[in-house]
Amino acid sequence: MKVFDAHCDVLMKLLEKPSINFENDDSLQVSVNRLKQGNSKIQCYAIYIPESIHKLIKFDAALQCVTLFYEKVATENNNIKVIRTKEDEVGLKSHEMGAILTLEGCDALLGDINRLKILHRLGVRSVGLVWNYANEAADGILEERNGGLTNFGRSVVHYLNEHNMWCDLSHCTEAAFWDAFEQAKYPTATHSNAKAICKHPRNLNDEQLKAMFNRGAIVGINFYPTFLVDEGVANISDILKHIDYMCSLGGEKFIAMGSDFDGIDTHPTNLHHVGLYQNLTNELLKHYTEQQVKGFMYENYSSYIHYK
Repeated sequence: MKVFDAHCDVLMKLLEKPSINFENDDSLQVSVNRLKQGNSKIQCYAIYIPESIHKLIKFDAALQCVTLFYEKVATENNNIKVIRTKEDEVGLKSHEMGAILTLEGCDALLGDINRLKILHRLGVRSVGLVWNYANEAADGILEERNGGLTNFGRSVVHYLNEHNMWCDLSHCTEAAFWDAFEQAKYPTATHSNAKAICKHPRNLNDEQLKAMFNRGAIVGINFYPTFLVDEGVANISDILKHIDYMCSLGGEKFIAMGSDFDGIDTHPTNLHHVGLYQNLTNELLKHYTEQQVKGFMYENYSSYIHYK
């Protein structure tokens, strides 16, 4: 069964250690070999710039991530094609995988919309407004003041709307979530879970989830154990608990996957990397129809691609 994963952080690992071999390095949770093993069809690759990098060079670091994406990930040798439009996705051949470039947090833009325009032209098709703290666009979930969108944040959302790009609300404060949700044409939460099942502040509450599903917006399940269970070891069954709960809120056609691989240092049992996705698929098939599982694993996010 094909897999569409809306979030991984392998570009961050390549940025920190460019000598890593993306084809088969065992230190990576996402690699060419593991993508093939897990029957991945489309993987989103986030440009995330670590907090340790000085603000004034974050855009340079973002451009370096773009270079790594094109030189190490989306190459002819890897049979990985860049997805910029719906036509690109539909046109993938059976032996090819798709790669979508995304931006996690607007810190690198430094309040300049022209930097977003550059990244869009370089292939970025989804933008997360924040990571965990405040930037020029909005406040992140760990920013105590719980601020919403700034004027610059509104200009970012407006640009995303013009180009049918995803506005990723993962990591937003509740105030920023609602501000952006009301304005975004294609809101999504690429890697967030249900707060009713796990109380971590990064997860979404019932009101947020219902609003997303009523809009037809997609929510990607995050595999980080801290977002799956309040305490103890996480298992694949815990992922199903979040899916079951979201389905009870009307999310059957709007639930997808956003593993956060290579951005997480722990993982659910038997789901250590992208190559083991079929362990999750097989468990889902015990509880859901094949068509429902195809939706969760690929089709729900596929239907949300309208980039231009």
